[in-house]
Amino acid sequence: MDNKPEINDEISLQEILEKARDWYFYLLSKWKIIALAGVLGAIGGLTYSVVKKPIYTASLSFALEDEKSGGGGLGGALGLASSLGIDVGGGGGSIFTGANLTELLKSRTMVEQTLLTPVSTPKGKVISLAEMYVQNNGWRDKWADNPKLASVEFLPNSKRKYFSRVHDSILGAIYENLSGKGLVIGQKDKKIAIVTIDMSSTNELFSKYFAEALAKEVSDFYISTKSKKARINMAVLNKQTDSIRAELNGAITGVAVAEDNTFNLNPALNVRRTPSARRQVDVQANTAILTELVKQSELAKVTLRKETPLIQIIDKPILPLKKDKLGKFKGMLIGSFLFGFICVLFLMSKKYIRESLSS
Repeated sequence: MDNKPEINDEISLQEILEKARDWYFYLLSKWKIIALAGVLGAIGGLTYSVVKKPIYTASLSFALEDEKSGGGGLGGALGLASSLGIDVGGGGGSIFTGANLTELLKSRTMVEQTLLTPVSTPKGKVISLAEMYVQNNGWRDKWADNPKLASVEFLPNSKRKYFSRVHDSILGAIYENLSGKGLVIGQKDKKIAIVTIDMSSTNELFSKYFAEALAKEVSDFYISTKSKKARINMAVLNKQTDSIRAELNGAITGVAVAEDNTFNLNPALNVRRTPSARRQVDVQANTAILTELVKQSELAKVTLRKETPLIQIIDKPILPLKKDKLGKFKGMLIGSFLFGFICVLFLMSKKYIRESLSS
């Protein structure tokens, strides 16, 4: 029976300590290289902190009207009107609640429409937010040698349908940049109808203007969409009311003319009084129709007023905005640590490879 020596793969604590001691003295012998890397890192961190522009964040919060509250007597009146076959609009649905509203705020349509909002620069010039973004990021200088891009302008309140493909691509790039890291929409609790818009950029005024313009753009779209049915219904009722009122006025005039024609009429010629009687029937019928239309119009106006106040701004961004900037000392400390750590890893890897090849 052969007695083979047992191979012990376990590493003792003493071997670990000796290995750590070996690594310690090796790195200690390279302290000049590590120190140089730390100094270079500190210089790099200082340079970065000076060159890096600060980030300004504008925060705006608003409350969304709760459709479940309110109602009261108006709801009863609208229900009674509906039971009588009268449609006065209202009931815009709940498409703008919770996550739907958040997605609407981040949608490309709303963001791009906001970018065309006119704003005033510190020099008093009125430009669009898109133009302000292009100038802030130095895109104009990069486009100087490209005739297609150099002639592109984003005038305030421009019609989106008149833009070229170049305009669309630039707006798309701005949208991707903003939605990727600049624009943050938050809702702390689904049960709380308070939404917060946080806009971060390297330009303080752009952050402030964009947050306010986005809230206004979404508010206008929200109001227009929610009250669309009520507005259409009220317009139809107003048109019908004006038409019936004109018919009633004509019928009243016709009665007067017919009575003038039958003044001192021979009693034996009663057939001549027929036009006057017909006109009187028209007056009565039009009066009844006009009365009902006026009632419906008033209900439609009440419904439209109920649908209109939908978004209430709570907090607006106030200058100076919150600024996030890397301090010089912090930049030097982070840069020194990173460069030193990378240098240590490089030296250890180099030693390990050399030892592995020699064994």
